[in-house]
Amino acid sequence: MPQPQMTVLEILNRTKVFFEKKGIPDARLDAEYIISYGLKMKNRMDLYLNFEKPLTPAELDVLRTMVARRATREPLQHIIGDTSFRGFIIKCDRRALIPRPETESLVDMAADCLKSIENPFIVEIGTGTGAISIACAKEIKGARVLATDISEEALALARTNAEANGLGDANADKNAADPGNATSDAAASASSTGSPTSSATLAGALQFAQGDLLDAVNADVIAKVVGASAGLLRPNSAQAATLASPQIDCLIANLPYIPDGEKDKLQPEVAKYDPALALFGGADGLDLVRKLLQQTEGKLKPGASILLEIGSEQGEMLKAEAEKYPWLEFTGIHKDFCNNIRFVSYKAK
Repeated sequence: MPQPQMTVLEILNRTKVFFEKKGIPDARLDAEYIISYGLKMKNRMDLYLNFEKPLTPAELDVLRTMVARRATREPLQHIIGDTSFRGFIIKCDRRALIPRPETESLVDMAADCLKSIENPFIVEIGTGTGAISIACAKEIKGARVLATDISEEALALARTNAEANGLGDANADKNAADPGNATSDAAASASSTGSPTSSATLAGALQFAQGDLLDAVNADVIAKVVGASAGLLRPNSAQAATLASPQIDCLIANLPYIPDGEKDKLQPEVAKYDPALALFGGADGLDLVRKLLQQTEGKLKPGASILLEIGSEQGEMLKAEAEKYPWLEFTGIHKDFCNNIRFVSYKAK
């Protein structure tokens, strides 16, 4: 006599128990996401409408593979392949940090700072998946956004995400596809000098450049984003270009801020699968934040905003150090929607 087929509800309950034994947070929720995705359902709610549905051997094989991956603490977003950031679907893999919901508040803060500025120029340092820059380009009216990262692999992922969210250039170079997406029209990585790749120019609102912090944001890069209004000055072809005046209206960064000594405290999903380059910021976590702040002198328009994501213990530290940057005014420590300290802000004098 053939064995009765396992139903959706049975596999859901078994998966939940299995995940709990493996120490996975939100075991039931993750089980729902994996099973609904593996069975090609529209959303998790479809599970509740199909509890009695018997599963075929082929369907069980798909689910077993996904469940086994999650049991190793591989992030759910890597298994499913993407996450939602302010409603935009963002592809996720090992090349960049998974964007967190708490980070979404940076976009609201930027929009509030820029509400009286026409066609603002926004620079994001350390874009990773591109989620913040994509949201700014899509949500802030007239925004011109430059997203930078030191990692060429992360920039390839960010370009893929930009195109998937309607910011891609149909004429982009198809000869240098994103290695993580064989069907992508993503452009080649930017040069190490920080100049934007010609093939990475995205339709008006969003462009990318590769480089270390503000070293990526040179005069030529800015001029390609903001156009003639940049006031590009080049005395002769042998000299580097300069700008007649600063152009940046808002500088955003979610830089690595975890202290080096806290690696052992991280969840396996973070420690094993997020790139270390995107996580650790020195002894107290603020090495890169301080370096970026030091670089901002003379780079921002008067009144321009700096918005930084930081750790919950780091806001007061940065406030106490504000006098080190006399060209900036420290304007606040801010909480996320979970009421945790998450951001600091500055304004250029």
